[in-house]
Amino acid sequence: MDRSIEVEVSATKKRRRLIIIIGVLLALLLTVWVVRSLLKPSLRSSDILVSKVELGAVENTISASGEVLPEFEEILASPIKASIQEVLLDPGKKVVKGQSILRLDKSATQSEYERLQFQMESKANEISKLRLTLEKSFYDIKSNNSIKELRISNLKDNVSAAQRLLKAGGGTREDVEKASLDLKVAQLEKQQLENEIRSKQQTMKIEIREAEIALAIQQNDLQALKRKLDKAEVVASRDGVVTWVNKNIGASINEGEALVRIANLSSFKVAGSMSDNMLDQIYNAMPAIVRVGESHLRGSIANISPAINNNIVSFELRLDQKDAKVLRPNQKVDVFLVTQTRPKVMRVSNGPAFNGAGRQDIFVLKDGVAERRTVETGLSNFDYIEIKNGLKPGDAVITTDMSTYKNYQKIPITSN
Repeated sequence: MDRSIEVEVSATKKRRRLIIIIGVLLALLLTVWVVRSLLKPSLRSSDILVSKVELGAVENTISASGEVLPEFEEILASPIKASIQEVLLDPGKKVVKGQSILRLDKSATQSEYERLQFQMESKANEISKLRLTLEKSFYDIKSNNSIKELRISNLKDNVSAAQRLLKAGGGTREDVEKASLDLKVAQLEKQQLENEIRSKQQTMKIEIREAEIALAIQQNDLQALKRKLDKAEVVASRDGVVTWVNKNIGASINEGEALVRIANLSSFKVAGSMSDNMLDQIYNAMPAIVRVGESHLRGSIANISPAINNNIVSFELRLDQKDAKVLRPNQKVDVFLVTQTRPKVMRVSNGPAFNGAGRQDIFVLKDGVAERRTVETGLSNFDYIEIKNGLKPGDAVITTDMSTYKNYQKIPITSN
């Protein structure tokens, strides 16, 4: 009887232990299920961006920065050394051809003009005096030459008379020789005087020519200064808008210093710049896309600067639509240079989900679930990325960054 009770108690203890063990296991299973339920990833549809795969062109681009500039901009510089007297138009004002923009105080240059004019008149008087002096000297020489000719004629007569007397016995040979010697001396003196006349004529021509050249130089300087004075009225050479004007009233301005900038704001271009590491990839007439806010404008490279400054290469873009309303002077824009284009390929909107070309994992939305898919990508730009394989047209691709869920195969998408 005692043994039967012990067996029954022992069995009861075993059942109790078994129940406890089963309860603990059930509690553990329930805890694991709850934890897994709580940790199971899910996304709200409002937290993701989805783009459908479509067929179209994809352009591969390299990025650059740009600044919008007026296609035409004229700089009016001071033609003389002066000071600013009055500013007539402020920046932003429209201007028509011939309209005055500012006035210069040109009194200093006017004084210089009058001084040069006086010097030129003095030089003209000096030339007149030189002509009179040279003409008098030449006249004196010619008079002396005429006197020499008379003396030679007289000496010839003396020689002839001495010779006749010698033949008649009334003269001596010494008288003939003396008369002949006097004649030779006179002839040599006349020859010397003729040489002096020729030399004096050449000297006269050279001295007068030098004086005339000096006068002509002064006349040119005077005319050039007169033209500068005439241009000292700062007026617009064509219609446009004043984009900048030197408003420092009373400030001294050197010749050639900029005073005014006038631009035609109906036509624009883009000045671009980028790292010189990409220099071998760009060329003249290379297609380009300019992003201005939400607008995209097409164009091409017009020229590339041969100089590189601080590892930056500069270039200029010619826009297809130069008068686009979204363009403003000095506006900063994004420039994308098109290196390659592929038409009629599978493409999807570019986004943080993609990390360049090559094989990569992305998520495709299907029946409310994001499924991981391995795809191969190709060309890309700021708008689209090429899908070479792994997807088909119509597939909905999540373009949001999904790197947090890279270890999950499927993720349920919940509504908001």
